[in-house]
Amino acid sequence: MRPLLHAEQALLGAVLLDPGQLDHLDWLEPEHFYRPAHQALFAALRHMRAQGQPALAADGTVPPEWVSDAVAEAGQHTRGLTMVYAHVLVSACPRPEHAPVYGRMVLEGAIHRTVTEHAVRLHQIARADAVRGEADNTLHHADVLAAVLEDLARRWGTGPRPASPAPTLLVPASPAPAEAGTVADNEQLLLAALTERPTGMEEVVGWLRPQDFADRAHGELYRCLGALHHRGEPIDQITLLWEAQRRGLLTDGTVTGEQITAICDGIGPGSAQWLGEEIARSSVLRTAAATAHTIRDLAASDAVAPGQLINQALAALGVLDDVRQRWATGTHAPAPAPAGGEPAAGPPAAQIRAARARSTPSSPSHQPAPAGSSVARAARTPARSRP
Repeated sequence: MRPLLHAEQALLGAVLLDPGQLDHLDWLEPEHFYRPAHQALFAALRHMRAQGQPALAADGTVPPEWVSDAVAEAGQHTRGLTMVYAHVLVSACPRPEHAPVYGRMVLEGAIHRTVTEHAVRLHQIARADAVRGEADNTLHHADVLAAVLEDLARRWGTGPRPASPAPTLLVPASPAPAEAGTVADNEQLLLAALTERPTGMEEVVGWLRPQDFADRAHGELYRCLGALHHRGEPIDQITLLWEAQRRGLLTDGTVTGEQITAICDGIGPGSAQWLGEEIARSSVLRTAAATAHTIRDLAASDAVAPGQLINQALAALGVLDDVRQRWATGTHAPAPAPAGGEPAAGPPAAQIRAARARSTPSSPSHQPAPAGSSVARAARTPARSRP
């Protein structure tokens, strides 16, 4: 028998022996018990206690009706609960005064079990939303899981303190096979659109990140486009290829020149805003699935303490919340164009001049004269005024 079942039996036995122990267990709920019969019996004991039972004998002993009435009350909601089992529960309790400790053991098991159930549900819904092209259900259940974690933290007696996320939490899961093709197409279309119409970078650069791309090569190419845009340099197929080479992407095999050519020669420019929103939505769902998988693995380990489990689960949800907030930023309607048809503001003029200066060789006429030369001496000699 697992220690959790021993703890449940010991707790119920303690309450049957000493009803006053319920006064120290107001933070424990019937649904925190694993066995349905234990849930029904604990609920019956709490109900009877609230009704003023039992009436202790003159010598302070608990009357036999306390046990028999509790079994009868619980028997209305579950099957198989007998007086024989009630005596088994009484004999399973070493010390009735240890009931609060047994209750903490029951709550610890409930925390692991509850977090596992919600994480599994979040993972399933994220995968289903990926197929349907939606995200509302996933985000709703992520909020539900966060609320459950906060409630469990309160019952456990510790404030929620999100821990630093593990590195594995920063890597979204791979897209489901049913959506992998669509995700890859959207990423390639966005890269082609940004290369063909570089002004589209203004629509996505503020909220779309390279880690939102399911294909690492696509994310690195987007990083290259972002670097060119940040420096105010021209963007086209040649400059993208050159930036990829400078970053070592061609050397380490992340991407090939043929792949860059195929992407840039793809379908004509599309809506960078819409494609970016689709990529970000897919990133939200993949991150939600990866977060749920991580939380489920944490909850499955009995070696993880409840406080540690709650804090690390909140940290995992924090990673999801970051992607969610950026996607929400991207889905807001763009600001109206300036009056008079003025073009949208691009990189500062000084930044553009500096970037072009780095890409333009210096003129020989502006080369500094070697030290000690006649030109240098003449430059240092003050001109004499004519008489």
